[in-house]
Amino acid sequence: MKDDDGAEKKDDENTKPFLEEIIYPDIEPGIISRAMIENSYLEEGHHGEALRLHQLEPVVLENIKTMRLEFKNILRIDHLWILPNLTKLCLNCNKIEVIEHLEMLTALKELNLSFNYIEKIANLETLVNLETLSLFSNRITKIENLEMLEKLVILSIGNNLIESVEGIDSFRFLDNLKVLNLEGNPIATKPDFSLSQYCIAILPKLNYYEYVFIKDEVREEAKERYYREVREIEDKQEKDIQARELQAREKAEAERLSSSFVEHLDGHQLYESLWKGDEDGRVLMLVGSQAHELAEEYDKDMFELTQEIYKLGLDSFGERDEEVRDFMANLKDGQAELQVMGQKVIEGFLAYKENVFEEARITLRQLESNMLEGEDEDSPENVKLSETMEKINFHFDETMNTMWQTLMEQELHLHEAVEESTTNFHRKMTELMSKFVEQAQSYFVQLREISVHFSENLSEIVSRYIATKLAMQDFDDVPQELHVCMDDRDAILNLIAGMKDTHTLRIDEREDRMATRSKEFIDDMIEKLNNEEIERHRAKILEINSFIEMMTDALAALPHEIREQLIAEEYF
Repeated sequence: MKDDDGAEKKDDENTKPFLEEIIYPDIEPGIISRAMIENSYLEEGHHGEALRLHQLEPVVLENIKTMRLEFKNILRIDHLWILPNLTKLCLNCNKIEVIEHLEMLTALKELNLSFNYIEKIANLETLVNLETLSLFSNRITKIENLEMLEKLVILSIGNNLIESVEGIDSFRFLDNLKVLNLEGNPIATKPDFSLSQYCIAILPKLNYYEYVFIKDEVREEAKERYYREVREIEDKQEKDIQARELQAREKAEAERLSSSFVEHLDGHQLYESLWKGDEDGRVLMLVGSQAHELAEEYDKDMFELTQEIYKLGLDSFGERDEEVRDFMANLKDGQAELQVMGQKVIEGFLAYKENVFEEARITLRQLESNMLEGEDEDSPENVKLSETMEKINFHFDETMNTMWQTLMEQELHLHEAVEESTTNFHRKMTELMSKFVEQAQSYFVQLREISVHFSENLSEIVSRYIATKLAMQDFDDVPQELHVCMDDRDAILNLIAGMKDTHTLRIDEREDRMATRSKEFIDDMIEKLNNEEIERHRAKILEINSFIEMMTDALAALPHEIREQLIAEEYF
């Protein structure tokens, strides 16, 4: 690797000047704009006639895979969300200070941010498919926020301001990391410390450091020198692994419960929420043990019902999830089938095109040769050759139009089938969700009945407590908040009504939240499916039309191509 790509990268990093030495004579500092993106795409990798033809093609942003924006004097990153399928992004040699607005580029595999002014590694968490990341020659002081990039293979953070080894051990969790460069940082100049050996010792899966292959003897020497550090890191890592596994399980469970709409219903959470902010209920509970015993029964009854809702939610989620998986699998199969059918049509046309173009080249070559030799354009031979070309053009157009109609019919058929399937899927999911909500609502009715029953029983307990105290004229241990109830029967009723209203409101809110979120879930999912299908359909139509236009332009360019060849042959 050192001899080819790796050596090139290393040399590139070591020989490029710092940003302070880069001059932008004609470019004002600015922010990435849509115009900048489109212009860079149109100018990318083409020259001469190829560039002209490339610039005639429509810019389909969804189809752009690579974007190079080097030496653009860019201060801030923006507008890249319009390139959702981007896999390679080069922003090196600019004046970027903050990594931002990249979260939508989840397909990105290669990101170059070298030679900028970046001070902090941040906002990369969503780039889970990233394989190559260069932050070479920036102003980064700390290694952080890279743990989520599990597919990372090549990482360069050389020539920064990193003074500590803190964070390097986190790379042990990046199982695919094979190439690392940290040289050029202050930590690399620390006395009696070898940064390269340290990295090689604690990162056993690393194959290259500073783009130099790590030999076995070098690895063994590094492990021996930093044996103690390796042991400490391994002990710490074991605890980290356990913590990460627990966190992953908790996150998966939370997502499952959230999608089931029964989060916080697996325990006593709903009962506990009834009493939050319930001042009336708090006062009523001051009457003593009988009230607390009643409350314990209240809690038990609430828990039994919330458990039923919880189980219902999980069962319904499983049923819906299976329906979603089946739908997505069928959708994917349908798209794959169309792709195969379309590919066969295109392959057949391209084979035909090769034969036609060969015949056209022979005809045009003879025609252009005659013209260059001074033969009259209306000579019998030239007229015959021209008629042959007209027939070739006519037949090619007819065949191309037939292919266009076939591809469009296939695409429209798929689009209509997807729309119909989505409508049926929407209906099915709505039925499943309605069934779940209706069943859950029957339990919420019972929860409200239990709440009312508790209020009535507590009212009796408080009334007896007050009556006993009045009969015995024993007010010494009566809580201050209950004194008002001694002479005012309505005060008790008001406290009971206030508590009942609060508890009923909490139950209603939880029921409404479940019903609202379940409806929003269906609406959001269907909207997303419809939007994705619209974008796919548009992109496919643009792809078909662009292909037709390219074929038309290719045939139209043949006479010029043949003429240039003949002139070149005659010249040489």
